[in-house]
Amino acid sequence: MTSAGLTAKRGGPLRGRVRAPGDKSISHRALIFGALATGTTDIEGLLEGDDVLRTAQAMRAFGATVTHLAPGAWRVEGQGGFSEPDDVIDCGNAGTGVRLIMGAAAGFPMAATFTGDASLRGRPMNRVMKPLREMGATFAGRTGGRLPLTLVGGALKRIDYRLPEPSAQVKSAVLLAGLHADGGAGVIEPEATRDHTERMLRAFGAVIHVEDRDGERHIDLPGGQSLTGTKIIVPGDPSSAAFPLVAALITPGSEVTVEGVLLNVLRTGLFTTLQEMGADLVISNLRDEGGEPVGDVTARHSAMRGVDVPASRAPSMIDEYPILAVAAAFADGPTHMRGIGEMRVKESDRIALMAAGLSACGIGVEEEPEGLIVVGAARGNHPAAGGASVVTKGDHRIAMSHLVMGLASNDAVSVDEPGMIATSFPGFVEMMRGLGGALA
Repeated sequence: MTSAGLTAKRGGPLRGRVRAPGDKSISHRALIFGALATGTTDIEGLLEGDDVLRTAQAMRAFGATVTHLAPGAWRVEGQGGFSEPDDVIDCGNAGTGVRLIMGAAAGFPMAATFTGDASLRGRPMNRVMKPLREMGATFAGRTGGRLPLTLVGGALKRIDYRLPEPSAQVKSAVLLAGLHADGGAGVIEPEATRDHTERMLRAFGAVIHVEDRDGERHIDLPGGQSLTGTKIIVPGDPSSAAFPLVAALITPGSEVTVEGVLLNVLRTGLFTTLQEMGADLVISNLRDEGGEPVGDVTARHSAMRGVDVPASRAPSMIDEYPILAVAAAFADGPTHMRGIGEMRVKESDRIALMAAGLSACGIGVEEEPEGLIVVGAARGNHPAAGGASVVTKGDHRIAMSHLVMGLASNDAVSVDEPGMIATSFPGFVEMMRGLGGALA
């Protein structure tokens, strides 16, 4: 790898057992909850990517003592709340981090200014700002709801907020603000999103009620509660596990096992979809770690077929559509992915970038306003032409997805800005090389 780019080319089969890095969503929450709690929170398996390290630094700025003890092992000494930071909170590229931290900070009578890198400054914050404003927080800054922004919190009141679109980040921001709002907070989800915040609230001693009725999920966090430090074990990130697993599925002769993967039903949409496509994907050693279901996932090279992915599945796999698109490129027939407009407001416009990258690699693809159709071309063992240099716009998942594609394509695939991979998957290149992947 050079600063100019990274290239993946076809080689032999991928084989081995690896462990995915800690789940990014749970890692962010563990640090934030630990800082809000009273007492000590010990965390094992924390993802030490750039995004999560920004959240750790932010928690220090809000008054918590955050200590790195060993690889993946961290300790947070919380003071039961946030104090006003002395400087601007720079969240780097961490969209999850900044939105959850805004929710947590809104409950306290103080001002805090948030910024980020060029990508994060271009991403909308209005969806989080709207409910927080309804609770009583105020914001000042750029028009259009983009960073940098200054939040002034405190004296919040309860709202029962119906999510206009599925978003675990917005839900979590409201619930975190509700911890210090008069009357707590409620959220109504027309479509259930990942529930790590609800699970972690219980782990830290809070009472939260979740009920499914009339086709919706109703979440109620009563007011007047405090959190107590605890121990958190962070399972492997299914979004990260997806890359070596799909690489094995599309590379002849391969068999790869990823150990300790989070298998929360609200996060396993990709695995379900791959199995529907005919993937030889086996889950074993199911167990519970830190209140979350985990297991080992084994993938073997498979002949896959195109499928229609239900739009209702999007909340459980929104980050995995780029790598699904790569799997679809090696399938027989078209794969329809719809209801994924959320991808356009991630670190990049992921629909547009995946369409451009796949097309450059010789794959038939059709871009829709809120969807993507990938026309698989499974003929022999290596259907993809490859041979492209892909522009990633600094998006780590776009980069990793195309590198996986290069491992099974006729000609090498290169990506620019590979350094951004470290935001979510430090050690990606070393892991893939260890499995036999040709990356340079």
